[in-house]
Amino acid sequence: MKWEFAGHSIDCSKPVLMGIVNVTPDSFSDGGKFFNTGDAVAQALKLVTDGADILDIGGESTRPGSEPVTIDLEIERVIPVIRGIRDAGIKVPISIDTRKLEVAEKAVDAGAVIINDVTALRDNPEIGSLVSERNLGLVLMHMQGRPQSMQENPHYDDVIAEISEFFLERLDFAQSRGVKPENIVLDPGIGFGKLLEHNLTIIAECGRFLEIGRPVLIGTSRKRFIGEILDRKVDKRLFGTIGSCVAALYSGARIFRVHDVGPVREAIEVAWSVLKSTRETPVYHE
Repeated sequence: MKWEFAGHSIDCSKPVLMGIVNVTPDSFSDGGKFFNTGDAVAQALKLVTDGADILDIGGESTRPGSEPVTIDLEIERVIPVIRGIRDAGIKVPISIDTRKLEVAEKAVDAGAVIINDVTALRDNPEIGSLVSERNLGLVLMHMQGRPQSMQENPHYDDVIAEISEFFLERLDFAQSRGVKPENIVLDPGIGFGKLLEHNLTIIAECGRFLEIGRPVLIGTSRKRFIGEILDRKVDKRLFGTIGSCVAALYSGARIFRVHDVGPVREAIEVAWSVLKSTRETPVYHE
């Protein structure tokens, strides 16, 4: 299965790593660490050196309880970083993590080729038209509720079935805007309106989303559920992140959005080598 956009064709039958660069003062795990443009570009270069296949740049935190920032402020944060990455000669695809059309447009003009929309086109349907017109990549993520209140009391009768239904509806909507299926990957939104048990079920059964026909992206990096399991603060969750990524790999996920590309890459490569060597092909192993 391939993810195709803007002249790129990413083979998602094998692991793909998306490295995170948050250009924010308040992201849950690294807020302020790469707020300076030079620091953010240097981090992007490090992530690529460590093995990132894609870079995901974000200028607005969507952690639980976060408040949205203005369009102008988000543009001010991310556009110099995207330009700096391109000026530094980094060639990997750049994803812009935004739910705002104006930010997405400016980011694409600066060199981004993927839009990672946590609202899956619900906040701004015109992002779908932009994706279609410019032949961009698109990440459709599931979120129950809004960032400000999504963790107050999330509830599902069947978390996998309900997210699958959401994906099917959002895929239909994106295609109504002219987006091609091969432009799209699906993110079940770990931690976005989910309790611990929901997150664990998603990781264990994320291969079921492959029945929809598109690759699955998982973003577990440093998230709260890891802290709940291990009783570790956010800066001590690397090993838990690795464990969750390997588990998701075996379940069927192939794209991993992470902060710590180097260590996760090594763990995923070993796990992938083992998975490929199995004589009985797992249900969701391609």
